This record gives sequence, structure tokens and C-alpha cells, in this order.
Amino acid sequence: MTVNVLFAARSEKWEDYETPLKTALADAGIDADLRTEFPPEQVDYIVYAPNSKLQDFTPYTRCKAVLNLWAGVEDVVGNDTLTQPLCRMVDEAGLTQGMVEWVVGHTLRMHLGMDLHIHGQDGKWRSYSPPVAQDRPVTILGLGALGQACGQALAALGFPVTGWSRTQKDVPGITCLSGDDGLAQALGTAQILVLLLPHTPATENILNADTLAQLPKGAMILNPGRGALIDDPALLAALESGHIAHAVLDTFRKEPLPVMHPYWAHEKVTVTPHIASTTRPATAARVIAENIRRGEAGEPFLHVVDRSAGY
Repeated sequence: MTVNVLFAARSEKWEDYETPLKTALADAGIDADLRTEFPPEQVDYIVYAPNSKLQDFTPYTRCKAVLNLWAGVEDVVGNDTLTQPLCRMVDEAGLTQGMVEWVVGHTLRMHLGMDLHIHGQDGKWRSYSPPVAQDRPVTILGLGALGQACGQALAALGFPVTGWSRTQKDVPGITCLSGDDGLAQALGTAQILVLLLPHTPATENILNADTLAQLPKGAMILNPGRGALIDDPALLAALESGHIAHAVLDTFRKEPLPVMHPYWAHEKVTVTPHIASTTRPATAARVIAENIRRGEAGEPFLHVVDRSAGY
């Protein structure tokens, strides 16, 4: 039986995904009709990007699941017309590996003080010996698939890694904390803080004037998670006061980041254009094909979103 799969993302993405998706579906043994248009009542699965034109899921009465192309689901999880199972993108070969490389790279950059030498080619011999990794505690807020992978990669390099999550986790190589008391403890030791929480009402502005003050003086911040995790004026004030030494920011409340935003010109801020973790069509297609295979076989879907938690 042919499975009808609707690709609902911006038109420019179809060229990137058409061949990888068709290949992955065929490799999974699925006889699929993959298109960008179908009569809604004929659609079995929707491959979805939240910024697509499709915002009303009501007509898709036959649809068995909506398969998100992004790791983040905050722009769709609150859609009341979406009653079908929603699966977020978890792609270890693409998304996860990309995030690990970005986090490890910028952690090492901050830890080693690389900017001092990259921007210090002025003839001055600056003798500076950074601490070794074991003397540089790192805290990761968020212990989902991405947070766990980044934490374990940093721990493998010798960094003492503390992870905080809403509910208690047990991750080898990481000191795991949870709850309000756990958050204060996790922040209190964080010479480098990595934000990898989802954006929910409970996490918005989790890094604010109060929580920034709990970080050690001279702490450095990496945010490849979500822009709304940070109270921007509070972070700018902490940078100006010297309490925070540097912030590397990959995600923002408004993207692209407006050209006049103070982050662009701030000497203690590095802006990267939401590149820490992007969906790679070749590997993401295999994740989507596996979930369609599961749906057709009556097996549980992978990475189903908990609507009450928002991720």
C-alpha cells in the first residue's frame, strides 16, 4: 500500500530534501508518494517545518503523525489544531554531532583564552597559561539528547561537567542536578555555562539578573539553545559590570539578529548566526523514514513531544 507523505516546509527546502527523503524511504522498504501538495484528507504523514504555510492541521484527518524537521518545537507545540502525534527531530549523526562540535569548539576557545592571541598580533609577548580542563568546571542547563552528548564530550576532555534539568537525570560522566536548589548549585560552580534548554514558559529568561549573579565572577556563557532563555538587558548589564567575561550567542529572540542590536558591536559578545546545530537532509531523512516505518508497522514513534512539558 502506498503511503502518502506531505512535505510541508518552505519551497527552497524541497530541493534539499526531495532526493534524500525518497532514498531513505525506499531504503526503509516504504512505498511512498512524497509530494509538496496533496488533498489534506489523503495525507498519511506530514514532514514539517514550523515556518511553513501549513498552520491548520484540522483537514488532515488521516494523518498518523507530524514529523518535525527541527529539534525545537516551541513554534508548533501550542497549535490547538494539531492533534496528531508530533515528533521532534533527534538526529545523532547530524544535529547532535554539529552541536557537540560547536559547544566543544567554543568551550575550548573560552577555556584557552584563544581570543587573546587571535586578536593580539601586535608585537606584545603575553605570557598567559590557562588552567587545565580539570580545573575549569562547566555547567550545562538542559540534559536532553543534545545536552547529554555535549556534556559527555566535554567530560571526555577532562572538564568537570555538571548538568541541570527540570527532572532528575542520571548521565554517566556528568554530575546531574535538578530543581531550584540544584539550579543554584549548578550555577554556582559554572566557570563556563552552556544553555541547551528548550524554550517553554518555565525556561523563558532563566538566565536573568538573579541567576547571572549566582555565576562566579568572570564566568563565560554559551547559548546555542534558544534566544528567549536569556534576559538580554540583564546579560548586557552583567557584561558591562565585568561579572560575565564573555558570551557566545548562537540563538536570538529575533532572527536574523537586527543590525543595530547591541550584541553585534559588543567587545565581549560573539554572535554566530544560528549555526550550532542545523538539520542535515541526508541524516534527517533517515530519522523521518524510520518513524514512518514504525507508524506503518504499528510500533511506537520515536521522539514524541510531551505536549504538557512543551518539548
